[in-house]
Amino acid sequence: MASAGPTKSTAPVKPSLPIELLPTDLARIVSQAHPALLLSAYYLRFPALVADPVSTLLKSLLPLAALQISYAILCLPPVGSTSKPVKKAKPGSKKTPEHSSAKILTVIYALVLSLVSVPVLAAVQVLFGAPITTHIPHTLLSSAHVALLAIFPLIYVHGSDGAKWREIASVYSPIDEVFGASVGSFLGAWLGAVPIPLDWDRDWQKWPITIVTGAYAGYVVGKLAGGWLLKGKKIEFD
Repeated sequence: MASAGPTKSTAPVKPSLPIELLPTDLARIVSQAHPALLLSAYYLRFPALVADPVSTLLKSLLPLAALQISYAILCLPPVGSTSKPVKKAKPGSKKTPEHSSAKILTVIYALVLSLVSVPVLAAVQVLFGAPITTHIPHTLLSSAHVALLAIFPLIYVHGSDGAKWREIASVYSPIDEVFGASVGSFLGAWLGAVPIPLDWDRDWQKWPITIVTGAYAGYVVGKLAGGWLLKGKKIEFD
């Protein structure tokens, strides 16, 4: 006999959606200028990076953080805001203090977690062949650059949502410019290790110059591909 009591229905799981830029002209302009600024700054510092990797990577952290924070605040929705209806800002309208403070708190939160990820990324580099007893500052600083490129924007838009991070870890999240840039940065860093053991005797083959170069180049390629060519698609392993 069927029970007459109420039955619980499982709510359907909403499909994950790609991250959209903030609906402002400024966001679109900054998003398009961001890759050019990033690569231009890196290109100008490259001779110094070859000459003194540790000092240059250390001095470049603050400008990189400032650029990534500006990009996040001006272009990306902070964690939680994507669940609310997005309204296009009216010309001349001012942002509420609550909205600005939420962005600042999200930036701080994302920076702290990005800092925490640095030792983890360094350990991953060691597992993939980085020197374990020497060049420790080099490995930590290169990991810090990768964290600001690949981890910081992801935390800014997704926070600590376990379900979303499982999607990201399994590379099954819908592609957008944030996720695409992150995947591109990691792939670029991995491919950047290829020239290191080659017998070319070039100064730029020193650890971790090619790793960092690959991370920056991969970030830009992934960001452009995720924002334009592959947006909304998923990586399939068939």
